Amino acid sequence: MTGLRVRASAPGEAAVPEALTVTAAGVLDATAATARLASRAGGLTEAEAARRLRAYGPNAVRSHRARAWAVLGRQLRSPLLVLLLGTACASFFLGERGDAVIIGAILAASVGLGFGNEYRAERAAESLHARVRHRCVVHRGGRPVSIDVTDLVPGDVVEIRLGEVVPADLRLLDVTGLECVESVLTGESLPVAKSTAPVPPGTPSAELTCCALMGTVVHAGSGRGVVVATGGRAEFGRVAVALGEHRPETEFQIGLRRFSMLLVRVAAVLTGAIFAINLVLHRPLLDALLFSLAIAVGISPQLLPAVVSTSLAAGSRRLARRKVLVKRLVCIEDLGDVEVLFTDKTGTLTEGRIALLHAAGADGHTSDTPLLLGMLCNEATVDDGRATGGNPLDTAIWDAPASAALRARAGTYRRVAALPFDHERQLASVLVEDADGNRRVITKGAPEVLLARCADVPDALRAALDAEFAAGNRVIAVASRAVPAAHAALTPDDEHDLAPDGLLVFSDPPKPSARTALDRLAGLGITVKVLTGDNPVVAAKVCADLGLPVTRVVTGADVDAADDARLAELIATATVFARVGPEHKARIVAAQRRTGVDVAFLGDGVNDAVALHAADVGISVESGTDVAKDAADVVLLEKDLNVLADGVTEGRRIFANTMKYVLMGTSSNFGNMFSAAGASLFLPFLPMLPSQLLLNNLLYDASQLAIPTDTVDPERLARPARWDVPFIRRFMTFFGPISSLFDFATFGLLLWGFHAGPTLFRTGWFVESLATQTLVIFAVRTRRIPFFRSRPSVPLLLSVFGAVGAGVLLPVLPFARDLGFRPLPGTLLLLLVPLLAVYFVLIEIGKRVFYRAAARPVPATRPRRTGYRVHRRAARFTR
Repeated sequence: MTGLRVRASAPGEAAVPEALTVTAAGVLDATAATARLASRAGGLTEAEAARRLRAYGPNAVRSHRARAWAVLGRQLRSPLLVLLLGTACASFFLGERGDAVIIGAILAASVGLGFGNEYRAERAAESLHARVRHRCVVHRGGRPVSIDVTDLVPGDVVEIRLGEVVPADLRLLDVTGLECVESVLTGESLPVAKSTAPVPPGTPSAELTCCALMGTVVHAGSGRGVVVATGGRAEFGRVAVALGEHRPETEFQIGLRRFSMLLVRVAAVLTGAIFAINLVLHRPLLDALLFSLAIAVGISPQLLPAVVSTSLAAGSRRLARRKVLVKRLVCIEDLGDVEVLFTDKTGTLTEGRIALLHAAGADGHTSDTPLLLGMLCNEATVDDGRATGGNPLDTAIWDAPASAALRARAGTYRRVAALPFDHERQLASVLVEDADGNRRVITKGAPEVLLARCADVPDALRAALDAEFAAGNRVIAVASRAVPAAHAALTPDDEHDLAPDGLLVFSDPPKPSARTALDRLAGLGITVKVLTGDNPVVAAKVCADLGLPVTRVVTGADVDAADDARLAELIATATVFARVGPEHKARIVAAQRRTGVDVAFLGDGVNDAVALHAADVGISVESGTDVAKDAADVVLLEKDLNVLADGVTEGRRIFANTMKYVLMGTSSNFGNMFSAAGASLFLPFLPMLPSQLLLNNLLYDASQLAIPTDTVDPERLARPARWDVPFIRRFMTFFGPISSLFDFATFGLLLWGFHAGPTLFRTGWFVESLATQTLVIFAVRTRRIPFFRSRPSVPLLLSVFGAVGAGVLLPVLPFARDLGFRPLPGTLLLLLVPLLAVYFVLIEIGKRVFYRAAARPVPATRPRRTGYRVHRRAARFTR
């Protein structure tokens, strides 16, 4: 079966080839599949690729653009706003034009406030997205070039390597030990071996061994394939599109939604009750409806999305200044949730500047022989006598001062064959021939592995090795054996019956800043575990030197021998995982995630890519490999755990500041709206006009826009936070009545102390309610004593006092009468000051009682949501 014919978009151009489905391509041999797509082994030309891109469209399943109309639509989709606006329009045509115009103007200002802040945040997110592009290697015109994955078209010939995400549905043309993890599509965690042999017709997509599917991860080996389907036509693309265009909800966003629904339910009850009361008291229908809806709008968290978006956008800018680049804004939330960090050792806990200390012969004494053999068995790229690339250990061997005198001798040897290093063998070997035609196999690698393959190991060599490990030095063993002159090939079977030639000893001292960083992470409640390919003794020594408690050391062999249940037990008790390869790392990270905690993995090498994909938060560094940076969610511009600690702190700071807005809305704001409902029972007039309620709410919202700039107490950053709607509900029912109590005290003061009529009553309560519900942020924002032990940010101070000042000044402005206000007596303003002071004292007492009774630990685990992995992977294919 073939797909739908797609025609070129430009007039006069011939139709492009029919698009193949991956199941149709799987039954064809590689040559036939390539021919059906009018392609060839060298790929498409640039011109043909551009033509097909116009016809097929981008290889994308998402679009990230800041659209003003979409943001405005989100601001206007509140049914309460629409109903209130409709009622105001009805009031306008029935003669109440002044109030209707005022209500309309206040609603427009409120919507504009939310729109402006959320749109700026959307633009910030778009700018961030534009900085992060995912690329792949494709053959164009017979030459390999790197392009953006969204520019791929059917017929392109693509190379895929270890750790990369497959960029489109591919019919494989050739493979070298290729294995892919397809769990994002099938749920199966085991890697699938790939080949180029066609499959029988009717084979399901989960069993297409001759195809690599978009969105899956290369677990091992490499391959080359022709693109058969892109975007929404690919298997992964169809799943992603079926899940919807919207980004997945994070735990943070789910909490926001649940909180919003709580307030909507409360608003519905209050609105219905107030409307019924006013009808029973025979008040005008429109006035009763407008007042009830204004109460509902006052309780509804209209500005919450803008506060959250502004916080995230500002957080991304702060993180960039602190050398942390997040690829998506929600990554900031993910960082704040991290509870376990797996990190490599080199460059993170150590300086990362590996240098050769010395070479020791088989007798344990200094010798040049291991160094010469190490130069011959070496994968570094050498230019004009200097190493210009390669792994750090090989580079250190070649660039060591002692090697300079040996370079001429090394030049007399000819390399015949080589076996590159891999993590399963933990060895690298070469077959060399000297000037006399003698051939020799030279092998170097992990000492415990290599010495086990030697026929006889002197006790002096073992003692020297133990001493170097105990000193925390990195060590490579070197061994060799002579082979016949006819020996021309090299296989792993040749890495046996070797004679030990000695040791190469390297230094990589602990990083001075690492101890402080580890202390900071521990203070943030993050458990740090080390994944390293180094020797267990060396890794444990480095950790101990830096003050990281080593409870247990687990090796790669231990991981291999453990089933999933046993591995979970090992992870719970171990600090260091040594001699582990890419597969071990990915399995360890996945096992830790299954315990329900949030896991971050920090890695910068090609072999770290699979584990980066497996973590909740994949973290790489600017100096890392392209594959690692491409796989990561967060990129550190400096490989320093202190930089990571800054990122975690910022994520938690944003959550803490969002909670301040939430708790304000469930204390004073809710209390004031509840008071309005109560006042309706005994007053012969509306306690506040609908326009005044909306104006009060607008000033309140404006005062809270500075919350994202606020400081956060250290203890609120010391552990990850979780949304707890029952806790918020208890907070509302505890502090809301306190706010209402002081509202009723104000009512008594106005009615019995000043014999207030409707205008004075409304003006007095407007000023008092605005003051209590905005100034209470200084108490709610901290569990400490406000101002003395916890100081707010300057922008928050200015915005809150600015809003209160505006409320006090409004009654004396020329247009006050149009708003239903009148100047307040000076005595009343003076009496409001001690009333507010008593209110704050009672709030402080209430805080101590409430938090002592309501203290609950953060849930140890949280459930995982289906579809999240697909959505997260889909972010790579975004236009």
